[in-house]
Amino acid sequence: MALGGGPFLAQNKTLPGTYHNFISKLRAFVNLSDRGYVGLPIALDWGVDGEVFAVTLEDLQKDSRKIFGYEYTDPKLKGIRDVFKNAITVYFYKLAVDAVAATNDYATAKYKGVRGNDITIVIQANVDEPTKFDVQTLLKNVLVDEQIAVATAADLVANDYVVFKTGATLAVTAGTPLAGGSNGSAITGGAHQEALDALEAYGFNTLGCLSSESSIKSLYVEYTKRIRDQVGGKFQLVGHKLGAADHEGVIDVQNDANGTDEEVFGAVYWATGAQAGVAVNKSNTNKKYDGEFTLDMSETKTQTQLSTLLKGGKYVFHRVGDDIRVLEDVNTFTSFTGEKNDDFSLNQVIRVLDQIAIDTAQLFNTRYLGQVPNDQDGRISLWNDIGTHRTEMQRIRAIQNYNKDELTVAQGETKKAVVVNEVVTPTVAMSQLYITTTVA
Repeated sequence: MALGGGPFLAQNKTLPGTYHNFISKLRAFVNLSDRGYVGLPIALDWGVDGEVFAVTLEDLQKDSRKIFGYEYTDPKLKGIRDVFKNAITVYFYKLAVDAVAATNDYATAKYKGVRGNDITIVIQANVDEPTKFDVQTLLKNVLVDEQIAVATAADLVANDYVVFKTGATLAVTAGTPLAGGSNGSAITGGAHQEALDALEAYGFNTLGCLSSESSIKSLYVEYTKRIRDQVGGKFQLVGHKLGAADHEGVIDVQNDANGTDEEVFGAVYWATGAQAGVAVNKSNTNKKYDGEFTLDMSETKTQTQLSTLLKGGKYVFHRVGDDIRVLEDVNTFTSFTGEKNDDFSLNQVIRVLDQIAIDTAQLFNTRYLGQVPNDQDGRISLWNDIGTHRTEMQRIRAIQNYNKDELTVAQGETKKAVVVNEVVTPTVAMSQLYITTTVA
């Protein structure tokens, strides 16, 4: 007869035996969430259709041709490369309206867009088995796939560039290009709305807006306000001349980039990545622009121009010697009040507050929600975890003068509610120096 055993909740067992609970010593929760995540709706010649796809810098460097249809060094990707100067992961959504995938008698491009027109299918008789075929897929004359000794089209396996037509009749050809691929018609607000709806399920630090249409820019601004203020998503929008947004979640880049119409967003690409990737205890004030675009500095030459733009909550690049640098790391919030002062116009402050909101939500949702009783012991545990997190924030100098004794965790108006109150003082980087020198 087996003896009793296993864990116990109460001392109510019937069988003789050993009942043993293994528990961990309580540890304080310290988890500062990573930064460097970007959401970016973007028009592309190639890429996943109709859904969000995540790309890291390593992905871009190793597989840019497969992901975007071009080599990493191709000029077509310089905006994307600029985002990755500071970002670690970008959630892309390909903007398209009525786009078409290129095709020929043997295959259809895996993705919609004009890049598919640069794909060619080459079919040759196999040397060892002349009744069979060697089928090559070339992208701009570069071999990207080869399948040897294939008897029929049904034996062909889709690759990263084409889906083969299994009912096709294979025949020797020196090269049959795919044709008819199109990026579609002009990008509409509906396409941008689809992208924003899809991105709502993802967490990121910045959202890039690559549109010059006022109605679309307004769509992004209102989306950002709604997600931040009503849904609780903590990210900042970065766009080009967005107008009078007056919101701490909106960063309005003023400088154009010289070149084609597509390059007007050169500063936005870089700023979107830079604002996402900056650490919670750092500022982008005076950060050097190291992007690939030539920025237009005509509107930011004089002290008067710079002062006016800064007072208006504009994010500005200016020239310092031979370098181009961020004037000050600010957002568009300008309607200061006693309850919401000019601290909220500083992006470093917003990063600290967003970090606190994100980390505290993660703490509660993963360790307490539905798991820990709402009694005194449970609330003390939450108090300790929150206080330890803030202590870590203070250790890295993101906040200062934090007093854990001022943190309160109490039961709310219902048995399942918990109410937390605290005082935090975000730390910001030095940006002004006033000196009085007395000469004796």
